Amino acid sequence: MFGGISIWELSIILVIVLIVFGAGKLPEIGSGMGKAIKNFKKATTDAEKDEEKEKKIKDTE
Repeated sequence: MFGGISIWELSIILVIVLIVFGAGKLPEIGSGMGKAIKNFKKATTDAEKDEEKEKKIKDTE
């Protein structure tokens, strides 16, 4: 399902995270993870755009 992780393994991981961080911190952790993924995607697309610009510049020279 998730690259070899079964639903039981995923649920055990989630329970451990809940025990370690507590229910109060989970929204903050989720928000932080969301922002990190968003920034990663933005950085990747920016890098691809920069490569395309450099390629166009080299092609016109």
